[in-house]
Amino acid sequence: MTAMSQARQPTEIEGVYSQAPMKGATTILQGAIVAVEAGLAVPGKTALALVVLGVAPTTIKNTGADGAVMVAAKRGTFKFFNLGADAITAGDVGKDAFLVDDQTVAKSNGTNTRSVAGKIIQVDSDGVFVRVGY
Repeated sequence: MTAMSQARQPTEIEGVYSQAPMKGATTILQGAIVAVEAGLAVPGKTALALVVLGVAPTTIKNTGADGAVMVAAKRGTFKFFNLGADAITAGDVGKDAFLVDDQTVAKSNGTNTRSVAGKIIQVDSDGVFVRVGY
């Protein structure tokens, strides 16, 4: 591609939402962590090599084949449950949180069994705010 020789109108998206094809026979509930596994969106879970896209703004069901439905995911900082057995503390702010399921995060990678969920922003008595989808 050569450099521009005249002005052009760039194509833009807001960048708050992304979409991904969804795994077949899968439901992602509103408020669930949305992750990509092997190119298909799934609810968050304990597994390696997942990429977290964000949180589902609505419940989406794919009753068809892989990729038959697209799912939206919203980037941002959201409160998730803190896994008591591997709890995130205030001293962990700024570090990575790790994915346990579609609504729970943990302090560690679970002996290399969990993917990164996002960055820990704040810890409250009833949950952890994690920046996801970036």
